[in-house]
Amino acid sequence: MSGHSKWAQIKRSKGAADVKRGALFTKLGREISVAVREGGPSPEGNPRLRLAIQRAREANMPADTIDRSIKRGSGPGEGVQLDEITYEGYGPAGSAIMVQAMTENRNRTASEVRALFTRAGGNLGESGSVAWQFDPVGSITIESNGKDPEEVAMQAIDAGAQDFELGDGAVEIYTLQPDLDRVRRALEAEQLTVTNAELSMRPKTTVSLGTDDAIAVLRLVDKLEDLDDVQKVFTNLDITEEAVAAFAERG
Repeated sequence: MSGHSKWAQIKRSKGAADVKRGALFTKLGREISVAVREGGPSPEGNPRLRLAIQRAREANMPADTIDRSIKRGSGPGEGVQLDEITYEGYGPAGSAIMVQAMTENRNRTASEVRALFTRAGGNLGESGSVAWQFDPVGSITIESNGKDPEEVAMQAIDAGAQDFELGDGAVEIYTLQPDLDRVRRALEAEQLTVTNAELSMRPKTTVSLGTDDAIAVLRLVDKLEDLDDVQKVFTNLDITEEAVAAFAERG
């Protein structure tokens, strides 16, 4: 399974703790509100909103909190105006990193992101300096649940997926971004267990680093994701089991 997907699973596990839950709900609520402003309040006609609501439910976000986020996005002039921004930069050992944020204060967010890159020995780059190393994709994680993973992958390809990676007990499916919702629903109709579906950035190639450098990259990614305004972080680091274990041990 891809490094980012493995890392996302770790973060979701950490996010289940009460201390993280409030921040997670804030990020999910922002995504719902922006999706509403972009495509309207009806999930049936707004795939981005449908996906955002699904992710919120998977995180056990209360229904009334989801409803408030929808109303906040559909109310004319209500609340603050959130801008979607992508920052690109290089982290420790030249690792490529993309940071997707939603903010009402661009200067504050840019300053916070830049400070973390600098402390980690990296630097922010210009727009396009890193993006060329990633492909925008839809990412779907399916639990194989005892089924032949390759058979599951073939079902996904038949449903319109573009590529896949086999992992430990799971299959990572990649789609074109506009096809994500359609493929997900087709897979669920086949009684396959979808544990996560999201818009993602997949590195065209990954870099392998020594343990110390890999931990430094994971620390930077972790701190970036903990920023209130940051929604997602992507890196081209090959996140190995050894690196994950070392990060968990050293923090």
